[in-house]
Order: sequence, then structure tokens, then C-alpha cells
Amino acid sequence: MTDLDGKTADGDGAAARWAPGDHILWRYRENAGDRVHICRPVTVVQDSEDLLAVWMAPGTECVKPVLADGTPLHHEPLATRYTKPRAVRRDRWFGTGVLKLARPGDPWSVWLFWDPGWRFKNWYVNLEEPRTRWSGGVDSEDHFLDISVRPDGSWRWHDEDEFAEALRVGLMDPEKAADVRAAGRAALKVIEAWGAPFSDGWQHWRPDPSWVVPPLPDDWDRTPAHVSS
Repeated sequence: MTDLDGKTADGDGAAARWAPGDHILWRYRENAGDRVHICRPVTVVQDSEDLLAVWMAPGTECVKPVLADGTPLHHEPLATRYTKPRAVRRDRWFGTGVLKLARPGDPWSVWLFWDPGWRFKNWYVNLEEPRTRWSGGVDSEDHFLDISVRPDGSWRWHDEDEFAEALRVGLMDPEKAADVRAAGRAALKVIEAWGAPFSDGWQHWRPDPSWVVPPLPDDWDRTPAHVSS
């Protein structure tokens, strides 16, 4: 199993393909700066020209944003959630694991959730900046607005209040907000046509029982030397 330093960039700076079982970092930058404020070690399931699939196992040590005094973000009223000073904190992902699927260039990734006992719960379309690859993982920026999709194909928007507040306080401008809305509509066309990855049977996937939970490295926030899309 290859660790985070086991891959090198190729001649044009693009990260080499990862093999199943490799450990990489799935990271998000803050919306008003370049600092990484979310970092999740994951295990590669598939890495091809068409799809990057990774598994975040239960109990994974992650980094998440909190208010400067340690208050969880969702405990803060929405009106001040995005304006108060922030810090980051190490924590663990509890509950069942998450399978994340991302196609190159798509301004979203699709996450699969299960209830205990591997009973499939739902897909979750996370609207985000198309991911950039580097030797240790992928980086993106979350766009607040999301879509959940039930097993029967029905869907609904999520976090529209947070999206509106992010626009109000200047974490995105109106042009960017319009782009995010357009990305959401494009994702809905895929959902309503039941295209990939919804039609690909990923809800029946299971992790390799030999896989271990990847550790969170001390330099989880390092700046990549080279990135590619």
C-alpha cells in the first residue's frame, strides 16, 4: 500500500495515477483565502481518466473548521457563522464511511452514504470547484449548495440558506453564485437522466477488508509543488 509520499509528479507536473489501496488527502480550501481548512485522508478505490473514487473509512482522523473559540460551526447562528474568526481542529469521522466519486472537470462530487449494516441511504451531490490533483491528493473549494438523492431517484436541495448567506457576506460574488446554480442544474440533468455515477451500481460496492484507516499526516496542510486538473 502506497503512502502519501509514494507518488511523484510526471513531466508536465500532473500527479500520476493512484492504485487501489493508495492513501491520499481529499482537501478543501477556505472560501475567502488559500488556507486548507478541511482535510480527510482517504483510500483510493479507482483512479482512471473518467473517475476518481475514494473511501473515507469510519474513525478517520480529519481536520475541520471551527470558530476560534472551538465552537462547532453549526452551533453558531447563520447570521454570524461566516463572519466570526475561525480555526481548525483535528477530529474523527464517526458513523458509517463515505464513498466519494468525482469525474474530472465536474463542478461537483457525488458521495454515497450507508446506514449501519450496509443499508444504502442516499447519494449526496456536493457542489464544489473542480478538483486539482497533486502528488498527495486532490484540492477543491466547497460551494455550500448541495443536492441529496434518495434510492428511488427523488432529490432535494440542501443548505440554500447557507448559500444565500455566503453570497450576502461576500464569500462569493453574484457571478460565482450564478455559476454554482448553473452547476446544480447541470447535476440535476444527470440525476433526472439517471446517468453516471448513479446508474453504475456503486451502492453495492464494499471496501477491501484488508484496508487500514489512513493516518492524518502532520503536514496535512502543505502547499503542493505541482497541481493539475
